[in-house]
Amino acid sequence: MRYDLVIFDNDGVLVDSEPISNRLLAGYLTELGHPTSYEESLRDYMGAAMHRVHDLVEERTGERLPDDFDDVFHARVFAAFERELKPVAGAVEVLERLVADGVPYCVASSGSHERIRVGHRTTGLDEWFEDEWVFSSEDVGRGKPAPDLFLYAAERMGVAPERCVVVEDSPLGVRAAVAAGMDVYGFTAMTPVERLSGVTQLFGDMGQLADLLE
Repeated sequence: MRYDLVIFDNDGVLVDSEPISNRLLAGYLTELGHPTSYEESLRDYMGAAMHRVHDLVEERTGERLPDDFDDVFHARVFAAFERELKPVAGAVEVLERLVADGVPYCVASSGSHERIRVGHRTTGLDEWFEDEWVFSSEDVGRGKPAPDLFLYAAERMGVAPERCVVVEDSPLGVRAAVAAGMDVYGFTAMTPVERLSGVTQLFGDMGQLADLLE
């Protein structure tokens, strides 16, 4: 393997959560008087930390979202996860290969630690991740597209940034990885190829990833 650490984004890369969470986000924003389509939610918020939702709504409308917005939204998302969430097809096979080859890996997500844990527990991915291999935007001051989260994950895992590869499916995540000085493999299952400019490699089937990393 050409890298010393594989850093996975979580939503849309390990767990198939983006359709669920963006459907609910669009619906909740619309309910609050900020009409948002599913496609607009994907465009504006996919891969982002929650502060981006607050910032964009206030920037565009001059209105602040309710103080309990995050709590209500996460309650809806977690309930839907329990009913609907599945691992991304091929994700377990990639993790199996990395373990077999002795390649360290971790997850670095814009989502909260609670969201990551709920998603992994629901899909059975929790058995593949020790607590110290899980990093959230909560751990750093700025979420993606700032490089802070990926740099923090690399530091905690003891690997130089240039020896890391990031697996991402969002434009914000790709920008963060590039800014961190890391190679980045862009997963195109939900994101148009043209929105993932700057990646080292594009791929559309998670089952292909282990071979591509060799």
